[in-house]
Amino acid sequence: MLEYTNRLRPGGMPVDEALVEAGRVRLRPILMTTLCTLLGLLPLALGIGAGAELQKPLAVSVVGGLSLSTFFTLLFLPTVYRLLARLQVG
Repeated sequence: MLEYTNRLRPGGMPVDEALVEAGRVRLRPILMTTLCTLLGLLPLALGIGAGAELQKPLAVSVVGGLSLSTFFTLLFLPTVYRLLARLQVG
């Protein structure tokens, strides 16, 4: 998402508008990819199937890490980007 924001900025688009546009364009692909992966790991995370009890801790870790990284990508990083851009200008 931030890469797309950086592509919009050299064209003269303000930081706030670039972040909103990047969020509008990239939100659905990011959420679809994350949701697909989380749903694919759900049987392992729930321990369904033979031998799943051995892979359950790994699946739970991946689900937690992916959920947290998606949260940071969509909410935290754009906020920090905006603050740093404001400090750089001022």
